[in-house]
Amino acid sequence: MKTDNQEMILVIDFGGQYNQLIARRVRESGVYCEIMSYRQSLDKIKAKNPKGIIFTGGPNSAYLEDSPTISAEIYELGVPVLGICYGSQLMMHMLGGHVCKAPEREYGKTLVDFDTESLLFKGIPAQNVCWMSHNDYIETAAPGFKITAHTPNCPVAAAEDASRGLYCVQFHPEVLHTDNGTKMLSNFVYNVCGCAGTWKMDSFVEETVQELKEKIGDGKVLCALSGGVDSSVCAAMLAKAIGKQLTCVFVFCAKTNAKKFAAYSAKAASLILTLSAWTRANAFTASWQA
Repeated sequence: MKTDNQEMILVIDFGGQYNQLIARRVRESGVYCEIMSYRQSLDKIKAKNPKGIIFTGGPNSAYLEDSPTISAEIYELGVPVLGICYGSQLMMHMLGGHVCKAPEREYGKTLVDFDTESLLFKGIPAQNVCWMSHNDYIETAAPGFKITAHTPNCPVAAAEDASRGLYCVQFHPEVLHTDNGTKMLSNFVYNVCGCAGTWKMDSFVEETVQELKEKIGDGKVLCALSGGVDSSVCAAMLAKAIGKQLTCVFVFCAKTNAKKFAAYSAKAASLILTLSAWTRANAFTASWQA
C-alpha cells in the first residue's frame, strides 16, 4: 500500500520472468515498488505518481506489430524510465533506434565494457560481468542517446538520454549473475530518480494489515492455502489483521507434499496464534482441457 506522500518506483510488466525480482531489488534499496501491466492506461500510471519507471524484459520482439507496447507519452512525463532487456529494445524502437534479430544470440554471463561516467554505472568497474538473454539486439541507438555499454556482439548494451531521464540496458541487472547489478538499480533509484529511501518492509506490513482491517471489517474470509510463498504470506497477513474471522483451506493437488505441508502448517499455526482454522480439503486434481 502506498501512502500519498510516499515515493514509489513503478515496474511496468511486459511479460518478463523477472518482474517480481526487479520489484524486490528496488524494495531492498529502501524504496516502495509496485508492478503494473503494460495494458494499463497512461492515466492510471500517472495516478501512481511514480518517482521512476522500470520496463521489464519479455519474450517478444519489439519491432513486431503485435508485440506488447505502451503509449509514447510515457517518455514525456518527466519521470525517469529504465528499460531492461525487452524494455530497452522497446524504448529504442519507439524512439527511433533500430532493433533487429542479432547476428549472434547472447545468453549467459558476458563481459561488458561500461562508461562509468554515467549516473547509472557510478561506482562499478569499467568491465563487469552481466547476464545476457536475448535473440534481438539494438543495432543503432535512438537519436539523442549516448551508448554507455557494449560487448563484442552487442553494440548497444546500454544507452541513455540523461537530459530526458531515459536509460536502457540490454542485460539483466536484477539477477545475481550480474556483478554489481544491485548497485546499478540502486544508482537508478537514487542517482537518477532522486529517491530518499525511507521505506521499510515492516512499515509496509503494518500499513497493509491496517488496510485489510478497514476493508474487511466484521466480515469472514476464506483463504485457499497451498503452502507456497504467495498464499502463505497472504494467510499470515490476513491472520494478523482479522484473527478468527479467517479460515484457511489446505488445497491439496498432485504436486503438493502433504506431509511437509502438515508440518509447515502446524508450525505456522503455532506462530500465528490468531489463525482460527486450518481446514483440510479433500485431495483434488484439476485437469483443464478444452
